[in-house]
Amino acid sequence: MNSDQIKGSVKDVAGKAQRKLGEAIGSTEQQVKGAATQVEGKIQKAVGDAKEALKDAKATTRKG
Repeated sequence: MNSDQIKGSVKDVAGKAQRKLGEAIGSTEQQVKGAATQVEGKIQKAVGDAKEALKDAKATTRKG
């Protein structure tokens, strides 16, 4: 697991919490900010997943 995967997951969870808080207090602004943070986190995690897959593919290629 790399730092992009970890940071992305943290942003996703934080965004979800912010979005839910916005829903609870009736704040559209907080809901939108939370959703944006979630999207940012999902993208960053996907980048981390791609980096990890590339690293794994390189390691497999070197072994074979």
